[in-house]
Amino acid sequence: MGIISLRAVTRKYVSDTFSRKVLSNADLELEEGVFSVVCGPSGSGKSTLLNLMGAIDRPDEGSVNLCGAEVADMSQRALARFRNLNIGFVFQSFHLLPVLTAAENVAWPLYFRGVSRTKRMKAAREHLSMVGLADHAGKIPGRLSGGQRQRVAIARALVGAPAIVLADEPTASLDRNTALKIMDLIAGLAIEKKATIICATHDPLVIERASQIIYLRDGKPCMDGQSEKRSGRGNAGYALSFRP
Repeated sequence: MGIISLRAVTRKYVSDTFSRKVLSNADLELEEGVFSVVCGPSGSGKSTLLNLMGAIDRPDEGSVNLCGAEVADMSQRALARFRNLNIGFVFQSFHLLPVLTAAENVAWPLYFRGVSRTKRMKAAREHLSMVGLADHAGKIPGRLSGGQRQRVAIARALVGAPAIVLADEPTASLDRNTALKIMDLIAGLAIEKKATIICATHDPLVIERASQIIYLRDGKPCMDGQSEKRSGRGNAGYALSFRP
């Protein structure tokens, strides 16, 4: 079984006037240390699939197994702790706390693990340095550019050494030059941190850097194989560093 395993998963949204099945009897297996992208048109279920792989949502039918644990077997409190220990999130709109500095935002997940302030701030500064923001640790998000805020979000996602990192449209708010640098950074994570990276996107810049592509068709994820077969390169050669 892979680090992420979906078996016969169905997810639908129902209201008094609306019913739509987004995923239907879907199977998916992802191995450790792979950089994958989820592609499909708007409304195809990319965010729904990410929410299931991030233990934010539960399926209506089927099984979701993450890092060897069945999501259905966990209480909401257990799920929250599981996410904190095993999953990092990079959101399209960053979701940084505006009153906290960059370092405090990065350190925030460690607060919920009971890590002392001294240790979590040290870890936060180390991760900000890793993404090229050592000199911006004391700035609040409002004083950072979009690309800088995205790098803070990446550092926050990594600070707890998660096995899985999920990114929803990580380049949507960035200019092309900044997006290129961000994707070079993300592409190195699977190699140097041995993390499983999954990005939901329709951006060709993101897709061409992935080692595996998951297309959503008719409510089911379909694998295209390895990008090495398509480009001869894959994600080899990317390093986990950022130089402005």
